[in-house]
Amino acid sequence: MKKTDQILFFAFSVCILFLPLILKESYILHVFVFIGINTMLAIALNLLLGYAGQISLGQGALYGLGAYISAILSAKYGVNPWLGMGVSAVIVSAVAFIVGFPILKLRGHYLAMATLGLGIILYIIFNETVDWTGGPSGFPGIPNLKLGSLTFDNDVANFYLVWFFALITMFLALNLYQSRIGRALRAVSDSEVAARIMGVDAWLLKVKIFAASAFISSLAGSLYAHTVTFIAPASFGFNFSVELLTMVVVGGLGSVFGSFLGAAILTLLPEWLRVFHDFDIVIYGLLLILIMMFMPRGLAGLVSHLKAKVYVESK
Repeated sequence: MKKTDQILFFAFSVCILFLPLILKESYILHVFVFIGINTMLAIALNLLLGYAGQISLGQGALYGLGAYISAILSAKYGVNPWLGMGVSAVIVSAVAFIVGFPILKLRGHYLAMATLGLGIILYIIFNETVDWTGGPSGFPGIPNLKLGSLTFDNDVANFYLVWFFALITMFLALNLYQSRIGRALRAVSDSEVAARIMGVDAWLLKVKIFAASAFISSLAGSLYAHTVTFIAPASFGFNFSVELLTMVVVGGLGSVFGSFLGAAILTLLPEWLRVFHDFDIVIYGLLLILIMMFMPRGLAGLVSHLKAKVYVESK
C-alpha cells in the first residue's frame, strides 16, 4: 500500500470509529450500516471490473446466495451464525470458481450475458425453493450475530460490526492493488494477450479474482441477513446488480475509496430524493446521467484530476 493510501485509510478509519458519537440519530446510523454493506459489494465488484476488466451482472445474486445459505444454516439448523457466515462464503466462492471456469473464457457482452444468466438462475432458485427460502414471501426469523454477551441487535452495534468487515475489505483491496497479483490483474485488464506473453495465466487469474469477489459478496450478504433478520428475493435481483455496477462506475473503476464514494452516494441519494415523491426516479436518473457525462472516470477520477491541477498550478 502506498504511503498516501495508508494515511488516507487511517484517517478514514478514525472518522468511521467516531461517527456514531457524532451522529446521534438512529436512522442515519441505520443508513450507514447499508453504506458499509454496499461498500463491501462495490469493492468486490471493483476487484473484478476495475482491476481485472471483467464485467459481472450477477453480483447481486451471489450476494443473495451468501445471505440465504447463512440464514438457512443458522435459522433452520441452529448452526452458529459466525460459522454459517464462513461456510456460506466458502460455498459461494466455490460456486463462483466452478462457474467461472467456463464463463470467464467469454469476453465483452458475451461475458455480461453469461453472468446475467447466472444471476437469473439463482434468482429463480430463491423464488421457487419455498421450503428452503420462503419464496417470494421472504425468510424471517434470522438470528442476530452475538459475540459473548454482546448481541448485535441495535444500530450502533450493527454499525461497528459491518464497518469492521468493510474496513478489512478496504485494507486488503488497497494492498492487493499494489501487489504482484494486482499488477497482473491490471495487465490482464489492459491487454490479455500481452499479459499472457509476459507469463500471466490470465484465465486462471480471472477465475480466482471472481471467486474472491464472490467470497466478499457472500460475507456482505450474511451481514445483511443477520442485521436485518429478514431477506426476500427482491433484494437480490437484476436491478440490484445494475445498481452495484453503477456504484463502481460512479465511484471510479479501480479505486477502493471510489467504491465507498459510489456506495455512499447511491445509498443516500434515494433517501434524499424521497421529498420529490413520484419524480424521485426521474431526478435519480438525470443525476446519474450528468455524473457519467461530466465525470467519465468517476468521482475518484475527478479528485485525482483536481489534485493534479492544483499540483501543476502550485509549480
